[in-house]
Amino acid sequence: MPNVSPAPTKEDSQGPKSLPAADIAVLVVYFLLILASMWKTKRSTVNGYFLAGKNMTWWPVGTSLFASNVGSGHFIGLAGSGAAAGIGPVAYEWNGMLMVLVLGWFFLPIYIASGVTTMPEYLQRRFGGKRIQIFIAILYLFIYIFTKISVDMYAGAVFIQQALGWDIYLAVVLLLVITAFYTVAGGLAAVIYTDAAQTLVMLMGALTLMGFSMCFTEVGGWQAVFDRYSSAIPSIRPPNTTCGIPREDAFHLFRDPLTSDLPWPGVLLGMSIPSMWYWCSDQVIVQRSLAAKNLLHAKGGSLLAAYLKVLPFFMMLLPGMISRILYPDEVACADPEACKKVCGNSVGCSDIAYAKLVMELLPSGLRGLMMAVLLAALMSSLTSIFNSSSTLFTMDLWRHMRRASEWELMIVGRVFVLVLVVVSVLWIPLVQASQGGQLFIYIQSISIYLQPPVSVVFLMGCFWKRTNEKGAFWGLVLGLLVGLVRMILDFIYPVPQCYETDSRPDVIKYVHYLYFSIILSLFTLTVVVCISLTAEKPTEEQVSLAHTSLSDTIHSQYRLKLQTTFLKAVHTTHSAPCRRPSKWLSFITSWICGPKTFFYLGITYAWKHLPQISKGLTLLVHCLNEIFH
Repeated sequence: MPNVSPAPTKEDSQGPKSLPAADIAVLVVYFLLILASMWKTKRSTVNGYFLAGKNMTWWPVGTSLFASNVGSGHFIGLAGSGAAAGIGPVAYEWNGMLMVLVLGWFFLPIYIASGVTTMPEYLQRRFGGKRIQIFIAILYLFIYIFTKISVDMYAGAVFIQQALGWDIYLAVVLLLVITAFYTVAGGLAAVIYTDAAQTLVMLMGALTLMGFSMCFTEVGGWQAVFDRYSSAIPSIRPPNTTCGIPREDAFHLFRDPLTSDLPWPGVLLGMSIPSMWYWCSDQVIVQRSLAAKNLLHAKGGSLLAAYLKVLPFFMMLLPGMISRILYPDEVACADPEACKKVCGNSVGCSDIAYAKLVMELLPSGLRGLMMAVLLAALMSSLTSIFNSSSTLFTMDLWRHMRRASEWELMIVGRVFVLVLVVVSVLWIPLVQASQGGQLFIYIQSISIYLQPPVSVVFLMGCFWKRTNEKGAFWGLVLGLLVGLVRMILDFIYPVPQCYETDSRPDVIKYVHYLYFSIILSLFTLTVVVCISLTAEKPTEEQVSLAHTSLSDTIHSQYRLKLQTTFLKAVHTTHSAPCRRPSKWLSFITSWICGPKTFFYLGITYAWKHLPQISKGLTLLVHCLNEIFH
């Protein structure tokens, strides 16, 4: 244990232990509105309960995608990462901005044309047999219960502990019960509409906090953040170490490929593979898009979600950096004993950054709004997981156990939500025992080790016709075994503290987890290709679910429908003969309707306007260099 200086004397407050009446009123009114909204949703059939009747328009789909992704783990974890490491972690968000578009333009046409309800169901239709479908369903449930729910409960527990002073177990159990209640009662439609409402609340509250802390406090704007972050060093830290000193590359997105925490090759490649799993084959995300009334609305939802993914940098990461500037002795504490006094965790207290900013800076009323935002994010994420997990269990596991009526499937889905609540409550002691930043990092590493094999199987199944059941199954199994070996080694040899010598094996010390993601993906890809080429070919029916003709067919249908609707509208409005739409409208509709037409028009436009585009890109690069360097 390093030498410890006297404990700090300033900023010992941990937030108020009781709430003013205005904050309580905001919380009560907000949750009453959310609970009241669930009773008017369609939930009397399996499609109505699990896919919201497939009647959602683009804006609730897009806001639900964003709200399902941005849970309380984002507010606590991303802000904590910003406080500890600078702007680098925002690369995860901007990578997701690209992948949600990949979902809408490449994967969704195949899923919609296949007529599936769940992702394991698609694999069953694509490859035949039952073992892949059952294996994937069980794996997804394992990931949801022991990573997603635990992360959200941990993040909610951190906020409750720092902000409210409630008993953690009672508060989390109460939130789980309320969340499960309106999920069971309302189905996916209730989840999507409450997600839409909560997205608005999250945007308003989080952006208000960012503006309030950055522009109306002693921080004094972006330049002040840039200048003061580098000097936000705690007064107590282990001697003769770099503990508590901000990273030199804190304001760089692309960092050293060998020595940094986020090497740039890993950011570009290794990060994209698990991100593809999350956005293009995760049941929680894809289920929202499958609930859209047609492909155009599903694409519009993906486009809206991509725009919204720009905001976490301003909503979460930047406030985390500001919190470190204002409260370095608490948020950036580096001495184990000092950290233990601040947040009860000797590893570090960066995860309290967002809650600390909310409770110390905002006045009464606004504080209640931000509490509603964070609790809404927690409930939104948990609702999504509960609903999607019950869908997986009901449609992919229960239906294989016995023949069940539609009513029985709905009952089983609702009962399974309650089972998830019980399992989550039993998981709380482990969450509490592993509290602090290490749990968040550990959960992210688990995702890296489990998701790439699934991404490769979905990618090959959708876009390579020769992929067969044996290749997909053994690629999935062997890839997951390799990932589990690395995960166990990471668990045995944890990352040392900044004042400790790194004595881990070289394969753990020098192979960053993002690089391991690339290695694992290439290994899985090799297994899938080799076994698929040596085994029997898939049937014509199975191949039809992978061929791009599915995408072409559905794009053609909706392009024709859109053009017909447009021409009718022109004729009705102007009482004139139908005429072709303008080139700009054709450009926009072609982009929405299909990637091939969009690609052709995009290349043509770029060639004609190459000088202007070149000047614009030069100006953009210059601006980015001015901002980040």
